[in-house]
Amino acid sequence: MALYKYKARDKDGRRVSGKMEAVDEIQLHNKLREKDLFLVYYDRKGNSGSMKRLKSKQTAEFCRSVGTLLAAGVSLVRALSIVSKEETNTPEQMKLYEAVLRSVRQGNPMSEAMQEQGDAFPVLLIYMARSAEAGGNMDKVMLRMADHFEKDARLKSKVISSMIYPCILAVLIVAVMLIIFTFVIPQFESLFERMDSLPLSTRIVMGFSDGLKAYWIQILLVLFFCVVLLSFIKNRPAVKLWWDRLKVHLPVFGKLLKSIYTARFGRTLSSLYAAGLPIITALQVSRSTVGNSYIESQFDKVISLVRAGGTLSDGLDQVDGFNRKLAASIRVGEETGSLDSMLDSIADTLDYEAEQAMNRMVTFIEPAMLVVMAVIVGFMIISVIQPIYGSYNAIEYSAYE
Repeated sequence: MALYKYKARDKDGRRVSGKMEAVDEIQLHNKLREKDLFLVYYDRKGNSGSMKRLKSKQTAEFCRSVGTLLAAGVSLVRALSIVSKEETNTPEQMKLYEAVLRSVRQGNPMSEAMQEQGDAFPVLLIYMARSAEAGGNMDKVMLRMADHFEKDARLKSKVISSMIYPCILAVLIVAVMLIIFTFVIPQFESLFERMDSLPLSTRIVMGFSDGLKAYWIQILLVLFFCVVLLSFIKNRPAVKLWWDRLKVHLPVFGKLLKSIYTARFGRTLSSLYAAGLPIITALQVSRSTVGNSYIESQFDKVISLVRAGGTLSDGLDQVDGFNRKLAASIRVGEETGSLDSMLDSIADTLDYEAEQAMNRMVTFIEPAMLVVMAVIVGFMIISVIQPIYGSYNAIEYSAYE
């Protein structure tokens, strides 16, 4: 068991905090609900066996290797032994897999062996392994989880690769501004000082240039302080909840993030439901994989509605931050009795829509940042040329007098 530091609210809305031991986040949530407390924030302290969390790609490779070996008739112990000795493993992975192997050799189920490693394995994989142990289809479940985490890794990789070019443009914009303010503008300072008056745009640019030269140390200190302050407050429950709520309501990025969150939830729920887990347990596990605290905070109402006999589609339809297509598709599956196949279908559809939304976002960002760069550079050029051009006109006018 791991030790959790939690913050919750009672029925009257009063804040309650404390520490509690639980196997995972789901058990922590259930224990607090038994005390009529609603979980708001938790921090897992882990245990002595806690290791670094596996990335989605690493988890997919682990599941694929174990599933393939089990399907070929290799025993679980032998399969884990082979996987732990693969040359592609990092030292951390090798240590982790050997710890799982030791636990399985001692007679523990694989799900329990993975759970002993703290946060190293995703909660979804642990629950799926537990379900597979009861159903005797570990090979199929592990291969299904390999597909699941490969899709998740592919989506994350696409998000990162899509943001590389905009980030490069942003760095270029800052670099161009610094070069112009610190090297180019000062070259004209002596010329501008001899002029009787300067246009407003030129005075603004000169002011920025003089400020950077005179107070660059103070500016760096302020920026450093802001970074430290943001890193300190970003994980505060209230701030995180506010920020996560804002993200799903942004004009352009909000639609993309909704597609990503919905696709992630739909894919997880599909895998858990197909494995035979009860819908309440599937919802409790799936909520922890969304990656948005604002959306996750709304699931208490969804779970209460389903427990009271309501439909899953009605509950999800009330979640602010999900694509409405998810609830509509689940409603069709409930009415036709094919919820499992409908969940698979909508998960694939949402994955595709998330990728398309990402492509549209990048298509929008690239020209927008180019326009921003052009406006900034153009403003600076005009600010420099305008007084020079004005002085030439004044000289020419005086020559005719």
